[in-house]
Amino acid sequence: MLILEDYLLLTLDDETGKAAVDVSYREQAAAGALLVELALLGRADLAGDGDGGRVGRIVVRDTASTQNALLDEALDVVRSKEGATPRALIEPIVRLKPATRAIESLAERGVLRREQGRILGIFPTTRWPAADSRHEDGLRTELWRVLVDGGRPDARTGALVTILSASGLASQVLASGGDRGAPAVVGGSRRWGLRDRHAVDERAREIARESWAGAALKAYVDEIAAAVLVSTTVATTAATSAAMNG
Repeated sequence: MLILEDYLLLTLDDETGKAAVDVSYREQAAAGALLVELALLGRADLAGDGDGGRVGRIVVRDTASTQNALLDEALDVVRSKEGATPRALIEPIVRLKPATRAIESLAERGVLRREQGRILGIFPTTRWPAADSRHEDGLRTELWRVLVDGGRPDARTGALVTILSASGLASQVLASGGDRGAPAVVGGSRRWGLRDRHAVDERAREIARESWAGAALKAYVDEIAAAVLVSTTVATTAATSAAMNG
């Protein structure tokens, strides 16, 4: 699974197939997740002192195929704009519709189920309930260990949490799953109050600040997270404005 796919599974309600969180900026967060994945695979990085370019700009380290069409297309975007800031790469990758395509891929692989219908019997709609939740259950167990129990994340989980934190969704995606992922001793149905959510969000911000990966990778992910934060803020503002004017 890609980090992008993990992100999407966490943001969809397993039963209704509808978004469990604000989706106005889903494509922007998805673009950031792809850029992070390219770094974890050693394909992209931030330029350093010895790269002959401007320090802190994105540079391609390996042009070999990732064996994933969406990731390869994102890598092509990075290659075409090598030397750009992380923020400048978000919108070009958004134009690939990464979230939309990743959801369709998850359905094709039997992880999600496509359900089509109509709102008010007129407007077509598509929902994506879970068909196989085993991967997501494992993911939620790991997030619970890290965000609730205070465990240390590996690089992949640290990157996912950083993206969730940047898009303001850490506590929302955990709360949307109820007790899924919680140790068996918890039992019952947990009510997520404001104190719980604040604690999870603060832990997510703490992880985003921690050195859960090498210095170079951490610096790269931090830059991508900052770019996602800016992009999601812009997308949310635009969506709110459109709703008010509509």
